[in-house]
Amino acid sequence: MGSQVRLQKIIAGAGIVSRRKAETLIREGRVTLNGRIVTEMGAKADPSCDHIKVDGKLVRHSSDKVYVLLNKPRKVICSVADPEGRVKVTDLVRVREKLHPVGRLDYHTEGLILLTNDGEFTRIVSQAGEQAPKVYHVKVRGTPDETTLNRLRVGTRLRDGTELARSRIRLLREGDNSWYEVVLTQGKNQQIRKMFEAAGHPVLKLRRIAIGFLRDGRLPVGQYRCLTKREVARFLRLGRSLHGEAEKTKVHKQRLAAS
Repeated sequence: MGSQVRLQKIIAGAGIVSRRKAETLIREGRVTLNGRIVTEMGAKADPSCDHIKVDGKLVRHSSDKVYVLLNKPRKVICSVADPEGRVKVTDLVRVREKLHPVGRLDYHTEGLILLTNDGEFTRIVSQAGEQAPKVYHVKVRGTPDETTLNRLRVGTRLRDGTELARSRIRLLREGDNSWYEVVLTQGKNQQIRKMFEAAGHPVLKLRRIAIGFLRDGRLPVGQYRCLTKREVARFLRLGRSLHGEAEKTKVHKQRLAAS
């Protein structure tokens, strides 16, 4: 869950050898970390995310909750299975535990997405709404006028009857093809693409740059990192806050019904 531990301690903790023997194995070049031979005594790793091998055999640990932030490339599907055999987000994250994506990004969209094996964490992030808005940078053909943008901001109904949620939109760069920042708190599937398409300004490029307080501009496309303990705790506190608000709303409705 984002904690870095010395390699010899991880190996010893897995019950393979003693810590002193683990140090010997490291010095002898018999330990690899994510495919790279490690000989430094001070080397550290994250046992929940990193692949550690001794003499070619994977060091296994007891299952733990894993929380990963991935910068998804285009043409990668947000699913744990795909009948068409396309590359999945789970293929890009090398951890032992079986993870699932928290929400989705469509096939042609890149950017930040969370993966975990913690169902409660998934529920919290999915229901966070205003507490953890999703922020996107979108490149569209042309430049929508302010009337069009205001119509998109307040939410709109598509011709097929689909109701699109409210959004916050601001211009980043104007040109023949313009860039906008779009903030969603409860977006529908492919909402940004659908709403700009309906307005006559199809999306040319779409990238998610933030999930709530998570905004990792230094994470290269196709790479991932584990969330820190502090980041996970912050989301879990958000969950407790959401639960408290839900209980207050429930009590209020009960009082109104009884009056």
